[in-house]
Amino acid sequence: MPGIATGIRTRVSKGSEIEQPLWGRSSTRMAGLLNVLALGLLVQGSILISAPAVQASGDPVEDFIDREMPASGVPGLSYAVVTDGEISLVGERGVAEAGGDREVTPDTPFMSGSITKSFTALAVMQLVEAGHVDLDADTSRYLDDFGDRPAGAITIRQLLSHTSGFSTLQGNSSHVDETGAEDELEQRVDQLAAEAPAYEPGQRWEYSNANYLILGRLIEIVSGQDYQTYIATSILEPLGMEDSFVADGQEHESMATGHTPWFGTKRAVADRVTSRGMAPAGGVIASAEDLARYLQTMMNGADDVLSAEGKAQMMRPASPASPFYGLGWFVDSAEGSVWHSGSTPGFESLATMYPAENSGVVVLVNGGSGVGFGETTQLRNGITAAALGLDYDGEGGRWAQKALFIGLALLPVGYLLSMIWAWRHRTQLRAKSGAFGLFSLWFPLLTTLVAAWVVLSLVPRLMGAPLSTVRVFQPDMGAVLIATAVTGVAWAGFRLLVAYTGRSARPSPA
Repeated sequence: MPGIATGIRTRVSKGSEIEQPLWGRSSTRMAGLLNVLALGLLVQGSILISAPAVQASGDPVEDFIDREMPASGVPGLSYAVVTDGEISLVGERGVAEAGGDREVTPDTPFMSGSITKSFTALAVMQLVEAGHVDLDADTSRYLDDFGDRPAGAITIRQLLSHTSGFSTLQGNSSHVDETGAEDELEQRVDQLAAEAPAYEPGQRWEYSNANYLILGRLIEIVSGQDYQTYIATSILEPLGMEDSFVADGQEHESMATGHTPWFGTKRAVADRVTSRGMAPAGGVIASAEDLARYLQTMMNGADDVLSAEGKAQMMRPASPASPFYGLGWFVDSAEGSVWHSGSTPGFESLATMYPAENSGVVVLVNGGSGVGFGETTQLRNGITAAALGLDYDGEGGRWAQKALFIGLALLPVGYLLSMIWAWRHRTQLRAKSGAFGLFSLWFPLLTTLVAAWVVLSLVPRLMGAPLSTVRVFQPDMGAVLIATAVTGVAWAGFRLLVAYTGRSARPSPA
């Protein structure tokens, strides 16, 4: 499954922008909201763990990995560097699965996540150059189900540049309801055809997996091949990407195993079947060296799988509404960087290019980020910066995110302790009467019901994903949100139960 992207960037050196996963944009404003809900129970703290000293090797990339990989908690990683148009370095660390002995090798495939969007965009551009697709034609010209529908007037260029009007939430809702059927992509796109975009097409930029699912189906209809076959025969094979393939609804023993965050640790994902339905948005599975070959091709200035001008067009801002996204790539025109990150359940990735310098870096890890704890952003950004010789100041302590997670994790405990307190003070509860007494008994039920709605509905929406998707990417955070909502309402209900049972019956008036 592809990553949940928010379009938020953090600086590497003087301008290379790196996309953040799930909690990047929303965590600060949500921290304030949830700290209010947790008032009196939120405990802010940190545990300082001193790692054993590591002797520097003299290699800035390897030295950074030595320092940062333990904090990220990822079992394994792989990276590759392109310098002056040549693959100058390929490295790997760790194991394909935590607790196992299968080491990551240069040809171990990882889920690349949303880096896949650039492959989908490249495939569309191939069809454009072949005269089969018009970038400014309406989607309904190629997909009959979009005829006379609100989304039918969206152009192919708008889909490619995330200016279609489909929201992040609409795209991330596609992570649920896996069927595994060969026509799963068609089914998902049929559902999107019936859905009205959240915004007017062409007016604003918002990252959405929905755009690339539709483009994947476009490729199938125009080419007459399924998405997997087209990408393999038109891109992977011509580029010699021998250790790469496209998600096909099957398990593949050769690939690394993904690991999702679980209360400061990482645990292997149980379902290792690749997602056929989400393939155009995040289903290219590749080794770091293969992805470096792909970056070489994007920067070589030659006419090969696509014309040099076509590749350059992909790496320029697509429109005034999309000043920092081209066709399948994030771009920073001022600094000359082109990049895309990816986040799928249990995997995160980053591909960065400086086309004018013919240099780039790919970093793949088989661990997803937690909230504040076990994040991989600093690991991926730091490797990239070290390999490119850029300054990088890190992501900071992420204390707001850590405090948020700790506070939410402690809330259920606080509610359970409050239930014990209510039972021990049941006499006082049962003695409450009058308007003020009724208010003090019933008002907590109202507030906890509102808090449950905020935690289970509003917070996931601020994250740009339904709760079901949050639970797939960050199961510990999903468990904490559910536990907080349930125990809060349970505490309020328990108080009422204690208050209204066991009261002495009052004598009837004479």
